[in-house]
Amino acid sequence: MSQESLFDLPGTPSGSCQEPPARDLDSVRNAAIECRKCRLSETRRNVVFGEGNPRAGLFVIGEAPGAEEDAQARPFVGRSGQLLDKILLAVGFERKDVYIGNIIKCRPPENRNPLTDEIECCMPWLSEQLDIVAPKILLLLGRVAANTILGNNLSMAAMRGRIIRWNDFDCVVTYHPAALLRNPNWKRPCWEDVQMLRAHYERVCQGSVTRDA
Repeated sequence: MSQESLFDLPGTPSGSCQEPPARDLDSVRNAAIECRKCRLSETRRNVVFGEGNPRAGLFVIGEAPGAEEDAQARPFVGRSGQLLDKILLAVGFERKDVYIGNIIKCRPPENRNPLTDEIECCMPWLSEQLDIVAPKILLLLGRVAANTILGNNLSMAAMRGRIIRWNDFDCVVTYHPAALLRNPNWKRPCWEDVQMLRAHYERVCQGSVTRDA
């Protein structure tokens, strides 16, 4: 199988693995839309809050919105978003099955990496999302998202290929879809990562084994 076709595989149905949230994501979204805590509020077109299943067992976290996301106020809707959809479908997740967001809710100018103070201002929104959705597993896309969430400065090679426990979540780190578009040779290791993710999801979220406390 060619690397180009890795994410064109048919998926199997997936579900959520928890009860409905006790709080409403819409109220948090409405507050985030009014946020003016950092300089990114001056250049954004829209706040890209996040979307998906509010009871999702899997929460996908990227770095920041791009131009298309900023225009549509939705995460991962450009070329990298189309590839993310294929990646998820390849291991049995439709977009509606998961929750998708970013560590930064506003697009940095010219798609630069978010600055430390911008991350510090924006992370409370993500923390509220995680608290409300309460997923079992986080899929961290790219080094910036992974380093931010896990609080380290490790390389992708040091974080990939294993389940990392962080707070109450099991985390899987893989390449950001935008990086895969630039470096197609990374599709194979990404495919391995999401296969591991799916197997872990089956154990944790679909009750095939007992989860450790």
